[in-house]
Amino acid sequence: MTGTLYVVSTPIGNLQDLTHRAVQVLASVSAVACEDTRTTGKLLRHWEIRTPTFSYHEHNEAQRTPRLIARLRDGDDIALVSDAGTPLVSDPGYRLVRAAREQGISVRAIPGASALLAALAVSGLPTSSFVFLGFAPARGAARKKVIARAAGIAGTFALFESPKRVSQLLQELATIDPERPACLLREMTKLHEEHRDGTLRELAAWAKPRSLKGEITLVVGPTPPQPKVTVDSLEPSFKRLREEGLSAREASKRLAKEHGLPARDVYNRFGT
Repeated sequence: MTGTLYVVSTPIGNLQDLTHRAVQVLASVSAVACEDTRTTGKLLRHWEIRTPTFSYHEHNEAQRTPRLIARLRDGDDIALVSDAGTPLVSDPGYRLVRAAREQGISVRAIPGASALLAALAVSGLPTSSFVFLGFAPARGAARKKVIARAAGIAGTFALFESPKRVSQLLQELATIDPERPACLLREMTKLHEEHRDGTLRELAAWAKPRSLKGEITLVVGPTPPQPKVTVDSLEPSFKRLREEGLSAREASKRLAKEHGLPARDVYNRFGT
């Protein structure tokens, strides 16, 4: 009989956030596969769990996966954890879970803490649907691609960022859409937890002179609706264009094109 691969969520900061079921599973499996045995070791010692651990991370998962599958096929139950939160959410593990399913091995989730869901829940921004962009690439074309993709998302999106680059990220996003609402969450569930909300412009100005530390999640809300432009509201712009030398008809056409209004209505209001 084959074993079961348990994908276990661990605390994102406060060690008390480990669920009762997770404690039971971690104590009963044959081994715990973890990103960093030192980090997971602290958690297991806190809960007086003596299950053996071994490293399973992005640099060795290709080599370790076949060995783990062999153990599971031999009947061992194994728990997969990340350093914090829910595995596979911007963390290693996909390769192992995919291989286990292909081999007909049972895979079970032990749900719990998630930095992404925790941030969304307290951000005060719409969460009925959202896009998760993972970690922003550090530099180059990959980073520009993610920034461009984020700018094109009309609804809420969230991403993780290094504290060393979060000021840069806010500046990049604010350059595109400065009035978009956002919430920056740092060190959630830990002693120095901090939440900061405002527009992207405001957050960029706040972060620029600061040296931030810790785990950071940024949630950005939908683009605020633009106020409806009426023909009457275009009077100052019409006067400015006329002063610049445009004819009444030319000024009417330009303003109509910029604001999606009939040129005839603009001309009839100001040009006659």
